Amino acid sequence: MTATAPITQDLVTIPRKLPEGPVNLVGLTRPQLREALLAAGTPEKQVKMRVNQIWQWIYQWGVRDFDSMTNLAKAYRAQLAERFVIEVPEVVSRQVSADGTRKYLVKIAGGHEVEVVYIPETDRGTLCISSQVGCTLTCSFCHTGTQKLVRNLTAGEIVGQIMLARDDLGEWPEQGAPKDETRLLSNIVLMGMGEPLYNFEGVRDAMKIAMDPEGISLSRRRITLSTSGVVPEIAKTAEEIGCLLAVSFHATTDEVRDKLVPINKRWNIETLLGALREYPRLSNSERITFEYVMLKDVNDSDADARRLVKLIQGIPAKINLIPFNEWPGAPYQRSDWSRIEAFADIIYKAGYASPIRTPRGEDIMAACGQLKSATERARKSRAQIAAETGLG
Repeated sequence: MTATAPITQDLVTIPRKLPEGPVNLVGLTRPQLREALLAAGTPEKQVKMRVNQIWQWIYQWGVRDFDSMTNLAKAYRAQLAERFVIEVPEVVSRQVSADGTRKYLVKIAGGHEVEVVYIPETDRGTLCISSQVGCTLTCSFCHTGTQKLVRNLTAGEIVGQIMLARDDLGEWPEQGAPKDETRLLSNIVLMGMGEPLYNFEGVRDAMKIAMDPEGISLSRRRITLSTSGVVPEIAKTAEEIGCLLAVSFHATTDEVRDKLVPINKRWNIETLLGALREYPRLSNSERITFEYVMLKDVNDSDADARRLVKLIQGIPAKINLIPFNEWPGAPYQRSDWSRIEAFADIIYKAGYASPIRTPRGEDIMAACGQLKSATERARKSRAQIAAETGLG
């Protein structure tokens, strides 16, 4: 496979009919919106202005109906309403944790469901969004990975998660009000359901919309994409998105990572690290985040910590240590707190930031690795999963 070849998953792709009826404008890039407006009869000499106007109504003000777009002529609004809709995914349920974390169960086209999590902190508000229905990677410590992949989300379904969260937070600005840079939703992490780099185009287009300065206007440094290591797409992410990168690393030998993160069998640790060494240079990113879930007696020894430091030598990095968030049937246990602290200390003394992530939203199954839509909640037993991974 060449570096430019598209990355596909080992799945049978079932062709889906193109949607009939009005076209949803949410998720169209500026060039796509331009083409849609031209096809709907917008004069060529007006189309650039119309794109800018409609874009601001949708993404800056959060408007969902054409009648409210008061700087457009009434007849043109009616024309748009005949051809287009402005729709975001439907919130089926909303749970709020004791710590303020919000988890949304969201319905998309076809009746499928994904989960979205908002995490409020003192200095930021982070939205964890999904890129696929289910996941194909089957990482053995991750509850989301026990749900089979159904399909990729569209760009509209991805950026729509940001929009529905802003709806719930009441964060669309009032027209005419003084500009307020204080944001409840200030950061995006692509760490929900799915592997973002197996849905590269949908994720790229959604993030370009989110970063557009005349709309949601999030800095690329406020967006973090987490991958398990789809190596050929990492350079493309640097060049075409330019956001921060996080890597689900979780092990320091191929033997263990093959079991925890099976994609390692395709692109091993050495290959992955080669791609990561180039990323900060290509994307002008300050550093890469290595995510490392702490699993008792699996990957949490002092020897693992020392190997980790040696492996990432020369890569501008920080290491997020994630206490394992248990779920029903999980084949692992969380490392003891004293073990996590000892591991962190070795990394810190080697010169790397090694924050221990505080578990959030555990009481509503919203913590890292726990997302799995309610309708797909059929559990595997602990013994089944352990047998599949070979770590039982």
